[in-house]
Amino acid sequence: MKQGKILIVDDERRMCSVLKAAFETIGLTVTTAYSGEAALAALNVDQFDVVISDIKMPGMDGVQVLEQVKAQNPECEVVLITAYADAQTAVRAMKLGAFDYIIKPFEIDELRVKVNHILEKRHLAHENRELKRQLKSRFSMENIIGSGKSMQRVYQMIEKVAGSSATVLLRGESGTGKELVARAIHQLSERKSEPFIAVNCAALPETLLESELFGHEKGAFTGAEAQRKGQFETAGAGTIFLDEIGDISQATQVKLLRVLQEHQVVRLGSSEPIDIRARTIAATNRSLEEMVRNNEYREDLYYRINVFPIQLPPLRERMEDIPDLVAHFLHARNAQGCRPSSRMLKLLMEYSWPGNVRELENVIERALILSAGKPIQPEDLPPHIRGEAELPIAPPQSGDQIMTLERMEQQMLRRALAQTDGNKSKAAELLGITRRQLYSKLERLGGTGSE
Repeated sequence: MKQGKILIVDDERRMCSVLKAAFETIGLTVTTAYSGEAALAALNVDQFDVVISDIKMPGMDGVQVLEQVKAQNPECEVVLITAYADAQTAVRAMKLGAFDYIIKPFEIDELRVKVNHILEKRHLAHENRELKRQLKSRFSMENIIGSGKSMQRVYQMIEKVAGSSATVLLRGESGTGKELVARAIHQLSERKSEPFIAVNCAALPETLLESELFGHEKGAFTGAEAQRKGQFETAGAGTIFLDEIGDISQATQVKLLRVLQEHQVVRLGSSEPIDIRARTIAATNRSLEEMVRNNEYREDLYYRINVFPIQLPPLRERMEDIPDLVAHFLHARNAQGCRPSSRMLKLLMEYSWPGNVRELENVIERALILSAGKPIQPEDLPPHIRGEAELPIAPPQSGDQIMTLERMEQQMLRRALAQTDGNKSKAAELLGITRRQLYSKLERLGGTGSE
């Protein structure tokens, strides 16, 4: 049985004692009152999950207790006990909000079952409220930190577009929080109770990306052992977020254009169109205009996804938000006691942040580990943020052979992977390239083995 607090109200002291013992033996907290007036006094000083009250009592009866309980705490459930099968009183009690009534004599187990049902119901309701609160906190604009003018403009754009079904294009460097903004738009829209599905277009090879987006039929390709819905279908009437939309191939561009124009998908291996209702939010850190000029990106697709563009500023253009961002990251990790020193904040605000907010978050997480619960100091920051050279490249000496560009690129890849402990996504951010570009370079240069 779930934990809970019970108030038992009965003018028969023996009945109160029997019920108190029965519920305390299963771990519940029990308070007793020998009159309606005493119950009212108890309700004024404490909160209860369940009130069990006799109906027939001198003075304030059980129905009056019920009315007072519902007036003070509507979520508290009331079970009434009566020695009389009075249908009229029972109907009145149920209309006033009683959970149930039970007729004397009764089995204690019967009452336990009713109370357990109430506590289970309250526990589930509490979990649902808490989940909704967490979702709201995580995916609303409360989680997008920044009070400067550039971020205020972003907030205004989010609020304006959230209520529509327009396709949104989020533009900005890697690490500026494009997925957070996409989730905020979804959470502030009428679609918030529907799925939000994020797809990183740069993380999958072309064949897998098409299957991921549009789905496939059994036998459509080697390994397609069963029919599979694509993410456009799975999103239903919700939102599909296409991250790194600038990295998709020309072939996928054609298929995506058809989806956005006709609001239909065709699974791989099928010719039957399927209607879709999902809203599309796309994101890119590349210049789609330049790609269009270079014939790398379809102009018609560009206009389809660029209906409502939102430009996210890089962190270096909103340095005034760094103290708030640091406080947010510390609060999220329950580490408010590790507040940074003024010297450390000064260093953070002097750094250019090529990895933007994501890089700042990683730096704070690293600093928390090094500070071991104490206020964060400059020495807890990486050397390059403190202004110290890291892995310097020595200038060539007289007679030295000039390093080839290929060898230099290989060195930079190795250093980026070493600095990020082999995390390819973070290494790509550090180098200012996409993860797909990083994989391509690693494959071309033969991995990161020895020189």
